[in-house]
Amino acid sequence: MKAVVLDGFGAPSVMRLGEVPLPEPGRGQVRVRVMATSVNRADTVQRRGLYPPPAGESEILGLEVAGVVDALGEGVKEWRPGQRVMGLVAGGGYAEYALAYAGHLMAIPDALSFEEAAAIPEVYITAYLNLFMIGQLQNGQSVLLHGGGGGVNTAAIQMCRILVPDTPTMVTASAAKVEGVKALGAHLVIDYRQQDFAAEVKAFTQAQGADLILDHIGGAYLARNQAALAVGGRLVVIGLMGGATAEINLGLLLVKRQRVIGSVLRGLPVAEKKDITSAFADRVLPHIRRRTLLPLIHRVYPLAEAAAAHAEMEASRHFGKIVLAVATAS
Repeated sequence: MKAVVLDGFGAPSVMRLGEVPLPEPGRGQVRVRVMATSVNRADTVQRRGLYPPPAGESEILGLEVAGVVDALGEGVKEWRPGQRVMGLVAGGGYAEYALAYAGHLMAIPDALSFEEAAAIPEVYITAYLNLFMIGQLQNGQSVLLHGGGGGVNTAAIQMCRILVPDTPTMVTASAAKVEGVKALGAHLVIDYRQQDFAAEVKAFTQAQGADLILDHIGGAYLARNQAALAVGGRLVVIGLMGGATAEINLGLLLVKRQRVIGSVLRGLPVAEKKDITSAFADRVLPHIRRRTLLPLIHRVYPLAEAAAAHAEMEASRHFGKIVLAVATAS
C-alpha cells in the first residue's frame, strides 16, 4: 500500500510517498481503508524526531482517520466491512490502510464527507477531554483558550458555545486570525503579540481571572497563565510549543489554590481511550449529526503533498484543520 514515509528526521522535505506492507488487524482491531486523514501539530513534531509513537504502534505519521471498514481482527463484533468510520489511531493515518482499535472508532454521520470526518477525532476529542473531563468546565465558568486559529481551539470554541453557552470564552490569537475567532463565538479575542493576555483576562473578568485555561504553549506562558487564573483555577497543559521548562510560583499556586495538569491523549491505555471516545460520542456527536457543530477545514491536500501541508501548518497560515485526501494516493 502507499503511505507517507520519512527519509530520516527533519524538515517537511524528508517526507515522500512510498510503498509499505499492508497492516494486519490484531485482536480488537479494525483495518480501515483510509479515505482522508488530517495534519496535527504532533505530526510535525514526530517528523522532526521529537515525538515517537507509543511502543508497538505504527511509525507512520497520522493520528486520525476517516474511511471504510476493510477487515476485522479477532473479537471485533461491533463493526462490519463497508461501514463508514472515523476515529483515533496512535499512528499510521498517512496511509491507504490503517489499524484502529474497535472502541476508538465512531460511525460517520450520513451528512458528513470523509474530509469533514477526518477533521474531527483528534482535535475534538482532545478539546472535549481536556475542557470537560479533565478541566471540569461548568456552564458559567470562564475559560481561556490559547491559539485560537488551530484545530483544537477552533473545536474548543465551538463546543464551549454549544455545551456551556453561558461560559465567557476568551481566546488568544494572532492579528490575522482575530476576526475569524470572533466569528466562531469567542467573547474576548486577545492579540497575543500586542496585548498582555493576563492583564486582558483580569480586566474582562473584573479581576476574577479564568476558571480554566487550555494551553499548548507550555513554559513560555506558565507565569502569565498563573497570573490569569482565578482562585481555584485549573491550567491544563497539552503542548510545549513554548518550551518544556519554566519556574513556577508555588506561593501563588498555594494561595490561589491553583491546579496545573498535564495531558496527552495519544499514549493513553486502549481502554481509557475507548471510554473517552464513548463519552465524546454521547455528548458531542449528536450536534455533529445535526451539523450545528462542524469542523473548519482550511484546505485539503492530496496525500502525496503532505510535505506542503506540513509547511503550511508550521508557518501558521491555517485557520482550522488541514486535511489530507488519501483515497487518491494511488
